[in-house]
Amino acid sequence: MTHADDLQKAAQDNLWMHFTRHGSYAGGEVPMIVRGEGAYIFDIHGKRYLDGLAGLFVVQAGHGRSELAEAAAKQAQELAFFPLWSYAHPKAVELAARLAEAAPGDLNRVFFTTGGGEAVETAWKLAKQYFKLTGKPLKHKVISRQIAYHGTPHGALSITGIPPFKQAFEPLVPGSVRVPNTNYYRADEISGVPGMTPEQYGRWAADRVAAAIEMEGPDTVAAVFVEPVQNAGGCFPPPPGYFQRLREICDRYDVLLVSDEVICAYGRLGTMFGGQKFGYVPDIITSAKGLTSGYSPLGAMICSDRLFEPFKAPTEMFAHGFTFGGHPVSAAVALANLDLFEREDLLGHVLRNEPIFRATLERLLDLPIVGDVRGSGYFWGIELVKDKVTKETFTPEESERMLRGFLSKALFDAGLYCRADDRGDPVVQLAPPLIAGPEEFDEIESILRGVLTEAWARL
Repeated sequence: MTHADDLQKAAQDNLWMHFTRHGSYAGGEVPMIVRGEGAYIFDIHGKRYLDGLAGLFVVQAGHGRSELAEAAAKQAQELAFFPLWSYAHPKAVELAARLAEAAPGDLNRVFFTTGGGEAVETAWKLAKQYFKLTGKPLKHKVISRQIAYHGTPHGALSITGIPPFKQAFEPLVPGSVRVPNTNYYRADEISGVPGMTPEQYGRWAADRVAAAIEMEGPDTVAAVFVEPVQNAGGCFPPPPGYFQRLREICDRYDVLLVSDEVICAYGRLGTMFGGQKFGYVPDIITSAKGLTSGYSPLGAMICSDRLFEPFKAPTEMFAHGFTFGGHPVSAAVALANLDLFEREDLLGHVLRNEPIFRATLERLLDLPIVGDVRGSGYFWGIELVKDKVTKETFTPEESERMLRGFLSKALFDAGLYCRADDRGDPVVQLAPPLIAGPEEFDEIESILRGVLTEAWARL
């Protein structure tokens, strides 16, 4: 047996992959990625693929960056591990200061985690304890949007708005309430009010949050969790004015506005934080993924000074933490990653190329299967339809056959790693490394055109 055969057998016999239908690999091969370079990845057979999802919305600076690997090695030799439980270490301190400086408003307090789900969990727990300490002990509920994904820990999963992801794990944490999302392409059917402008729909969707707070009772609602651009369902950007209205509503009811930026922070939209792209200042930002470009696991919850205020009392503490939160090696990598962002002007690169990326993907609108192209920065969704005029979507059976039976594998075989998803209506999602440019955009469009044309013919 070759080494590749040994690995394949071990993958089949021992590895439990995440969000994976293992039965689909029975008698076949588990795809195995062994190397990355720039915007490309290579499998165990040496075949090259364009990384159209930056790993998982993560590898902002691209693959194979030796300076990030070197930062990790240097820190591991110096101080490989020490917890942030009553002690500090320089790299966590330096990174906290740097994130506080970059964050909007008075978001100056940084709580490190190892990933995004933990950051969301941290934000909900903080909101609950903050209101208990400030004399509003009934405030514990959270409002989030339909089809929104906020993570897999029990609290984060409770906030998630995708019923099939939750059913196997119920009962979950009580107190989570759902409101409509900002998918303007489907505004008529979501609102029941045909013909609204984007501004009108944004106002309508934000006002549903106010209605939910009133319905639950303002004294019981602690926070609203929203992504700047909602991931699940296929990249829903906010209609104009949506976040300004949402900020007003949260202020009126003394409800915390939590911006879940696990995907949207660290350059994905062309700004350091997602809220900066759309001109709002939240009370809490949850983040992870691109903070280290994926070279080491790290997440961060960043909150307003006023939320930390009650914890300054000599007898108070936030009884919450993670062994590896703010890990020295991860923090060192994050600092090197942020240096690289500045040195190469990655934010400027994304903003300059965003219109080109959009225009390149919009060329696909001439295909009968493409209904909508939407997104922001380097974060785009292409919604697939059966009928462009009526916006008729696919049945669950058709979606299963098209996405899992054909599209996912066909795109990969054609040399593009991306996501074909039907957590809402069927979409293809694209989020390449931030170093990508027009050449990679053209390659993405060309591969999508060929595969989507074949998908339509198969229907």
